[in-house]
Amino acid sequence: MSLRFPLSKRVLTGACAAVATAGLLATASTTSANAGTPSPAAKAELPEHALVGYLHSSFANGSGYTRMADVPDSWDIIDLAFGEPTSTTSGDIRFSLCPQSECPNVESEDEFKAAIKAKQDAGKKVLISIGGQNGQVQLTTTAARDKFVESVGAIIDKYGLDGLDIDFEGHSLSLDDGDTDFKNPKTPAIVNLISAVKSLKAKYGSGFTLTMAPETFFVQLGYQYYGSGPFGGQDPRAGAYLPVIHALRDDLTLLHVQDYNSGPIKGLDDQFHNMGSADFHIAMTDMLLSGFPVAGDTKNVFPALDPSQVAIGLPASPNAGNGHTQPSEVTKVLNCLTKKSDCGGYEPHGSWPALRGLMAWSINWDNFNGGEFAKNFDAYYGS
Repeated sequence: MSLRFPLSKRVLTGACAAVATAGLLATASTTSANAGTPSPAAKAELPEHALVGYLHSSFANGSGYTRMADVPDSWDIIDLAFGEPTSTTSGDIRFSLCPQSECPNVESEDEFKAAIKAKQDAGKKVLISIGGQNGQVQLTTTAARDKFVESVGAIIDKYGLDGLDIDFEGHSLSLDDGDTDFKNPKTPAIVNLISAVKSLKAKYGSGFTLTMAPETFFVQLGYQYYGSGPFGGQDPRAGAYLPVIHALRDDLTLLHVQDYNSGPIKGLDDQFHNMGSADFHIAMTDMLLSGFPVAGDTKNVFPALDPSQVAIGLPASPNAGNGHTQPSEVTKVLNCLTKKSDCGGYEPHGSWPALRGLMAWSINWDNFNGGEFAKNFDAYYGS
């Protein structure tokens, strides 16, 4: 997802860290069993099972431009892709509709705003997504933090949006050497991002919709590696989303990790899983719903999220990105995680009927593919 164009697999780097044992699985399972009730933000006016999609609003690619008014009704959360910074460290986020020279069928600003309002009147959420493949954002100073709050708020106000999606990729989030505790981050870019999002939530109140779309490298890889490690030498981006997710979990509406454009990732079974298979999505989602020891440390467990806060991120079609999963395999994933049937080679640590749903990159690519992704979701949940 969150890609202008598909990328090759990310190569995982870093020095060898501690290998988890069977005891860690017990820790993770216990964490899942004791997960608390969802926060008010997680419940905020979303359907029980939601479909999230990104809309290429500021650029064109091979999928073509889709007007806001033409977004199918299946999509419950529509993420406008993308708001991008004027420079990597400015914090000054800008968003504008795709130029007519690039998107001949683009609507006018007034038509776009009216279509957003119509979607909201129909019960949909429309968010500004910040970042993407090209939009590197590093809030390294408090001035950048404050500019982020100001500029993102201006976009939300201009278009009457429901909230914010954080889609920081590449080198946007990286942990400084010695920053080893996800519960107490010290890296300025991470501390300032957390502060900025809390300021936006305070400004807009409990109805503010907050979603995140990290790559597996920044979340599940944290089971093996966290930052540069206690002795240095690892990729400092490993697990770097964990402190952001943890600090904002009470404000978080939905986390939909990108289960694609990923290298092999080790699951709680201590086996490596490859994207594109049902096992990959089951294993990656199980980690979020069961919790996991960070960098193999059983005394430092990332707590489980509530299932209502979790969706599974997938490419909508083979054209959309590496790791496309066939609809029949997606159905197996949902059956396994919500009913504990069709689980195949990976046995999750629980079943979660309240799993929120699916996210796709993207609405445009699904339209290009005849709406297969949305149709499969609607058929599964009887929409």
